[in-house]
Amino acid sequence: MIEQLRHAIRDVPDFPKPGIVFKDITPILADAELFEQVTTAMAEPFVEEGITHVVAIESRGFILGAPIAQALGVAFVPVRKPGKLPNRTVREEYKLEYGTDALEMHADALGTDAQVLIVDDVLATGGTAAAACRLTERMGATVVACTFLIELSFLTGRAALEGRRYEALIRY
Repeated sequence: MIEQLRHAIRDVPDFPKPGIVFKDITPILADAELFEQVTTAMAEPFVEEGITHVVAIESRGFILGAPIAQALGVAFVPVRKPGKLPNRTVREEYKLEYGTDALEMHADALGTDAQVLIVDDVLATGGTAAAACRLTERMGATVVACTFLIELSFLTGRAALEGRRYEALIRY
């Protein structure tokens, strides 16, 4: 499956800005069988880990996180950019190369007994994933692990997750 994934992931140069090579996963989504294989493979290491919630990061993390939550038979919790969730939220700010950003989660999304799997499509610099972990833990939940479709290992995002378990199907 890994070679099939590598073939399906499309490199888009200079997107969203010059000098960036974007890893486009939409060809995977267009292949129902491959998409199912991906989400099954991402869920499989966590079947016996006592996960109670999948926390998925906007927006491509939602695409992967929802079927992973269904495969694990657990709740799905969206983490969004500020102002996108309709109920009372908790916010976690994090630093970008130039400036800051933030993530929000509904204040009632997790309980203190929640065992969480964080899901996103790409681990790049790790800032967003680390912020999602901090936000989850501020809610009193436990982050069991993080899982990604792609790790861009040359960007050393794993350093932002040091001491945490994480999985990635493909590494570049």
